[in-house]
Amino acid sequence: MEREPITVALNTTVYEGQSKSPFELVFRYKPNYKQQVNNLIIEWMNKNRIVEYSSEIISITDSNFPLPIYANEVTVMAGENNSNSTITVNSMLVDTFQTVAEPSTVTYAPTSKTLAIRFNLSSEIINIVGQLLYNITPSKITLSRKALAPQDIQLISNALKVNQSLTQLDLTFTEIGDNGAQTLSDALKVNQSLTQLDLSSNRIGDNGVRALSDALKVNQSLTQLNLSSNLIGHNGAQTLSDALKVNQSLTQLNLSWNGIGDNGAQTLSDALKVNQSLTQLNLSSNLIGHNGAQTLSDALKVNHSLTQLDLSSNRIGKDGVRALSVALKVNQSLTQLNLSSNLIGDNGAQTLSVALKVNQSLTQLDLRSNLIGDNGVRALSDALKVNQSLTQLNLSGNLIGDNGAQTLSDALKVNHSLTQLDLSGNGIGDNGAQTLSDALKVNQSLTQLHLSGNGIGDNGAQTLSDALKVNHSLTQLDLSSNRIGKDGVRALSVALKVNQSLTQLHLSSNLIGGNGAQTLSDALKVNQSLTQLDWKINVLGENGVQTLSDGLKVNQSLTELQFSFNRIGDSGARTLSDALEANQSLT
Repeated sequence: MEREPITVALNTTVYEGQSKSPFELVFRYKPNYKQQVNNLIIEWMNKNRIVEYSSEIISITDSNFPLPIYANEVTVMAGENNSNSTITVNSMLVDTFQTVAEPSTVTYAPTSKTLAIRFNLSSEIINIVGQLLYNITPSKITLSRKALAPQDIQLISNALKVNQSLTQLDLTFTEIGDNGAQTLSDALKVNQSLTQLDLSSNRIGDNGVRALSDALKVNQSLTQLNLSSNLIGHNGAQTLSDALKVNQSLTQLNLSWNGIGDNGAQTLSDALKVNQSLTQLNLSSNLIGHNGAQTLSDALKVNHSLTQLDLSSNRIGKDGVRALSVALKVNQSLTQLNLSSNLIGDNGAQTLSVALKVNQSLTQLDLRSNLIGDNGVRALSDALKVNQSLTQLNLSGNLIGDNGAQTLSDALKVNHSLTQLDLSGNGIGDNGAQTLSDALKVNQSLTQLHLSGNGIGDNGAQTLSDALKVNHSLTQLDLSSNRIGKDGVRALSVALKVNQSLTQLHLSSNLIGGNGAQTLSDALKVNQSLTQLDWKINVLGENGVQTLSDGLKVNQSLTELQFSFNRIGDSGARTLSDALEANQSLT
């Protein structure tokens, strides 16, 4: 129920020329507390010898709302020899008498005729605090990118002390800083319902993370904490490490973009040797070098709880990867490892490959943008022939080329575990596509293959088409940003008439044109498995969209069609609109 505010106009004496000026006090109250609030007002009036007042329910439209909680004590302090009079409102919960805000003070200016107690709070904050106080919140509250003032954080934190329903709180980009983090920490020591807290991008430094760490030593409900993009540094990492040694509830911690460095990585590694609850740790973009990787490696040798570790965009290099590889030979709990953008090169890939031949727990490995060339991919391919646990491998943005594609293809012919392979942005041309196609004719485990941003033309598309005619496992194929023209898409269209496993096909940013649209339209009339088709930026024109629309009128499997930047014009738009009216599957 919407709570109406009460405005109480009070006449009292201000000791400035012995004149009387009206004071306006605004209360918010729970509906069934109306009598209690009135009794409190009367008691306060008697105490302060107020003889005239009026009370009525009014509507407030000003964005500068009154305090969104329930007042039970109001005092006026008028100095006999002072030209100013000060009003202090102690705002408290009527039913629990627990203070939820510091006293708010407004000083009367003699030139003003009316004094109104106001608080610089948005209506959104007002509603949220009210919901928190009475446990009527949704499970998640998002205040991302709201510039929260200190009093906002104070109100929210105090309300969290009594709330028992909120489980997720998003305060990203709210500028709370160290002071706000300290205020929230007090709430975390008491709150027992919050499980996820996002404080990323808030300029939280040493003092703020110290307070949060103290709270983590006590709190036993929080399971996910995001502190990415703050100012934590190695000192903050030290205090967090102390907390992790005793905390038993936190399972996910994001410390990316915090300048932690090798020293910070070392202190966190010490905590990982003791902590047995943390399962996910994100340390990406933290200036961690090979020394930090070495200490983390030591921790992985004894830690049995961590399943996901993100070390992307650091400075680990080949020496750091060598240390981590030693740990992977022993560790059996880690399932996901992100080492993208770490300059590990061929040497790093080779040492990692040795570990993959032994490790039986790792299922996802991200090696994007690591300058891995022929020698590195050859070593990884040899590992894939033996490894049977890895299901996802990301090698995008490396230097694999056609030769690397050949060695990977040989591995795919015997590997039975890999389901997702990303080779986008690797300079793979038609020859590389042909060798991969040969592997797809044999492999029956791969479900996703990403080849975007390579140099695959019509010939490569032709060989891939031949593979699709016999492959029954591939569900997603990404060929966007290549050089496939009308002949290539004609070959793929022939395959689509036969293939019944592919559900997603990405062909954006190629050279297909209107003629290619004709052949694809014919395929859509027959194919019954494709649900997503990405056709952006292919210069179809009005004629192309006409033929494609004919296919859409018949097709009943496609649910998503991306069609932007194709110069279809007004006539093409009308044609497409008619097709959409006839089509019953597109959403």
